[in-house]
Amino acid sequence: MLDHLSELLHLITRWAHLIAGIMWVGNSMLFNWLDRNLERPPDAKPGLIGNIWMVHSGGFYEVEKKSLAPSQMPKTLHWFKWQNGITWLSGIALLILVFHLAASSTMVDPEVADISPRLAVLISALSLPLAYLAYDLVWRTAIGKRPALATALTIAVVVAASAVYFSYFSGRAAYIHVGVMIGTLMTGNVWLVIMPSQRELIAATIEGREQDPAIGYQAKSRSVHNNYFTFPLLFIMLSGHFPSTFSHPQSWLVLAILALSSAGIRYLMNIRFENPRWLFPAVSLFISGFLLTLVVISDRDILGSRLPARTTPVPFGEVADIIHKRCTTCHSSTPSDAVYRAAPNGVMFDTPEQIVRKATDIQQRAVTLRNMPLANITGITREERAALGAWVEQGALGPETTETTKP
Repeated sequence: MLDHLSELLHLITRWAHLIAGIMWVGNSMLFNWLDRNLERPPDAKPGLIGNIWMVHSGGFYEVEKKSLAPSQMPKTLHWFKWQNGITWLSGIALLILVFHLAASSTMVDPEVADISPRLAVLISALSLPLAYLAYDLVWRTAIGKRPALATALTIAVVVAASAVYFSYFSGRAAYIHVGVMIGTLMTGNVWLVIMPSQRELIAATIEGREQDPAIGYQAKSRSVHNNYFTFPLLFIMLSGHFPSTFSHPQSWLVLAILALSSAGIRYLMNIRFENPRWLFPAVSLFISGFLLTLVVISDRDILGSRLPARTTPVPFGEVADIIHKRCTTCHSSTPSDAVYRAAPNGVMFDTPEQIVRKATDIQQRAVTLRNMPLANITGITREERAALGAWVEQGALGPETTETTKP
């Protein structure tokens, strides 16, 4: 019963996160597109920044962007804030459900850092607000008036936080935490900069005061930041379903290349009409990054990650011993793992037949991708991975008898 309730909670939280995220990102991209395509007519009235005509849903829309005169407040004003709030809150809830509550198996990898689950959760909880405080400090001080330097320092903040994650967490946890950290920077921008700036503009209008252009510029600046954060964040959200990224020996390099490339796509979409001379360099940069990523992902032995060679025959008894010692804590009809009370995806290795039947998957997950055992919680060695790989390459032969092998 508890397992079913837990699964339902995960499902509902993911569903809310997905829907709110679509609405938030969709609104963000729409308003950034509007800003880039507004046209200012020759006979524009005072306060009109620009307008645009669009056709959709069987009708025509005219959208104007303007500065309101003092006391000129419309009766109904629509805000866009809860999409972001719900996206971030549901994302934090997923972080707790998937990672914090199962930190020993999802966050801690002894091959990366032999730390306690409690310390891993503490690093996770403290790093998010600290990263935002460092980023916000850069842009609120005099440094923020020098965009090039402030941008470089922003990248440095992201890289520093990412270095902490990749130094202490498993590959998948590191990826997700980089994504959550970027999402936290974006959410902080919305609730601590953009929203207060909008409230001040509204208050000035209601009270009959002149609007301060610097306040609007500050909100617009952070909105642009969020615009460029969006594509790397979306990639990281998807990466959890592709072990070839986060389980790669140089997973940080894969993330860096794809994050920069995806930000480059966002830049390309932003400048394709305003600065067409940059179109070819931007496309070339993206293609180069994509091809470089393919090279890195396809060669897991790059930068010295090759497993030790195993040239001698590997008997099934040795394979069964490795499987039962390293895998059947979860993949069994009676798991002993504290988190997984049922075999994940129904995969079990209690009998020789089950082991031989899954030989290809064993090679893929334990030898090629090396993302199993999850977070290497059972401490499989490189030599054991090499033995499993050699066994498959030698034909994945089973035992002479089909008697059930005891864990």
